Amino acid sequence: MTSISAQVLEKLRTFDTPTICNIIELFDVRPRNTGFMDARIQAAFPEMPPVVGFAATATFRSAGPPREGDAYASLSAQVERFGELSGPAVVVFQDLDDPAVGATFGEVMCTTYQAFGAVGLITSGAGRDLEQVRAIGFPVFTNGTICSHAYNHILDVHVPVHVGGLVIYPDDLLHGDCNGVTTIPREIAGEVADAGDEFMAAEQIILDAMRAGSPSPGLLREAQAESSARIQALRQRLSRQP
Repeated sequence: MTSISAQVLEKLRTFDTPTICNIIELFDVRPRNTGFMDARIQAAFPEMPPVVGFAATATFRSAGPPREGDAYASLSAQVERFGELSGPAVVVFQDLDDPAVGATFGEVMCTTYQAFGAVGLITSGAGRDLEQVRAIGFPVFTNGTICSHAYNHILDVHVPVHVGGLVIYPDDLLHGDCNGVTTIPREIAGEVADAGDEFMAAEQIILDAMRAGSPSPGLLREAQAESSARIQALRQRLSRQP
């Protein structure tokens, strides 16, 4: 399995998630309509910076009580398995109740995850204690908010989950911000990080032209041509297609 350095993760955090998606497209390693979560998954705190980490997956229910134990019985087993990941954990829950009955997380769970090195949480269900979770600076992505945790309990950890229309496997590399969440194929993560500044510079050509104060169709066409040429050159270097 491709190892990913802390330096690469830090560089990836400097780019927003749409830029990461745009760069991944240049590699031609997957269809352009795959690899990212759909609009059901929203950042609860859109003002927070991008989250980059590795999926610590789990399934969840709250419609009825667990067969044994209490709501937090599996929490210690879950955080113990963070050590199996390639880097900082992003907790990813699939809520098996449809619709969600209770909140997947609250202040206690998020504080616990953060204490064990997690950098964020994603759930196909709902969250609560949002003011308290914001106060500890822990980014969360949800499908809504519910005031009660009902009979919340974790079923299985480190299993494939289906969240926001996307199958997530344990240790998948994730990038998320106010725009949504995407996976990054591990084998290209370093190159994605390296290409970010060059890609943004190519886009900046159009932005600078349109902000110069005297826009015209001709100026736009000229800027578009230069930007496209730079992006195409970058694509030719990065593409995995023969």
